Amino acid sequence: MVPLLVLAFSDIVFAAESSGSHGIVGSDLSLLWAIPFAGILISIAVFPLISEHWWHHNFGKVSAFWAATLVIPLIIEFGFEATLYEVLHAYLLEYFPFIILLLALFTISGGVRIKGYLKGTPEVNTLILLIGTILASWMGTTGAAMLLIRPILRANAWRSTKKHIAVFFIFLVANVGGSLTPLGDPPLFLGFLQGVDFFWTTKHLFFEMWFVAIALLIVYYIWDKRLYNKETNTEPRNDGTEPLGIEGGINLVLILGVVGAVLFSGLVDLGEITIFHVHVANANLVRDFTLLLLSWVSWKITSKESRAANGFNWFPIQEVGKLFAGIFITIIAPIAMLKAANDGKGALQFVNHAVFDSNGDPINYMFFWITGLLSAFLDNAPTYLVFFNAAGGDAQHLMTDMSHTLMAISTGAVFFGALTYIGNAPNFMVKSIAEQNGVKMPSFGGYLLWSVCILVPILLIVTFLFIN
Repeated sequence: MVPLLVLAFSDIVFAAESSGSHGIVGSDLSLLWAIPFAGILISIAVFPLISEHWWHHNFGKVSAFWAATLVIPLIIEFGFEATLYEVLHAYLLEYFPFIILLLALFTISGGVRIKGYLKGTPEVNTLILLIGTILASWMGTTGAAMLLIRPILRANAWRSTKKHIAVFFIFLVANVGGSLTPLGDPPLFLGFLQGVDFFWTTKHLFFEMWFVAIALLIVYYIWDKRLYNKETNTEPRNDGTEPLGIEGGINLVLILGVVGAVLFSGLVDLGEITIFHVHVANANLVRDFTLLLLSWVSWKITSKESRAANGFNWFPIQEVGKLFAGIFITIIAPIAMLKAANDGKGALQFVNHAVFDSNGDPINYMFFWITGLLSAFLDNAPTYLVFFNAAGGDAQHLMTDMSHTLMAISTGAVFFGALTYIGNAPNFMVKSIAEQNGVKMPSFGGYLLWSVCILVPILLIVTFLFIN
């Protein structure tokens, strides 16, 4: 997709450089410019409650509407060129790489079918959650989630109460488990591109990640055990017709290809091209083309019967793609205001004042909570980058003298991604797949209530134990 855009804009790829900023100035924006972003969030929360059928057929139009409510005023206020620069910057550097990586992991992981009988007991469910949490840092939260969500739902299909399984799955596999490497979650990958060592997060987030994970697993097991003991439905017996095993295992090799492509883009410098003042690394174009190729290969070599038996369809990635296409546009204004706040300017300058004391020293617990809360409602990757730069932007300095600050920013961006459905893209995918499998998932506000009651107390303990 990105290479096609490069060709489409070939007449401006090598545009002459001009001085000054090419986009909008965040300090010139009032809080009113955040209305489109608030609007798309409210739409995601409210419309499925009012008419779920209507929403499933029109969410793309709603997303486009809110994007237009920002783009059109931007053109009027700042001009076409400044607006074009911001849209291209958001899409070329963030949205397209984001959705292509998700598409690759979704397609390839969806070709791996764990077949055979799985007993939906609290012990088996907890083991699956543990395995998914471990895998998430090494094959991405999307890859691990798409690999295991269908098997755990299939194992528990007979149960009358099971939404809690999908909710804890989002907490653990789609978010917390991705804390230990840049492959796990997009914000950590951005840190890797900024110069943070690959294994820095493995060493510095290890205890924090496992504290949260073990706490959630214990809460889940107790909760699931209680519901399991009250279950009135009859558990199906293993008829032995299909032994436990893996079908489509070649896709696991393709996932290694995804890992290699991502690492390649972060380690190799092939220069860059400029598209209307937006600098696009050639290594990133190679990565995106490789990911699309791997997706195509997976689609071709995996039997349609196997994917059908796995319950695979394109709706979850379509929903994520269309909604985040609007979200990445509407967050242009809030992100610009946050960047201006780094310089003590604009409507959100109070945010910057909140993370540094009067002596200019970082307040790490505020970095943790503000990065986290904004990551829950904004995209966590650019939010991470904003506060990475707010803390100085020097990877070597942050990894050493300010290691606790970088740890606070990193854990905040990853852990709080579980707070809402939009905090991390796999959340939406898991929700969509669970609903397709007959699970009545909580609404946007309902899920937020779950996360506030379960996840926030654990994060408060993390603050007292680890953030200083």
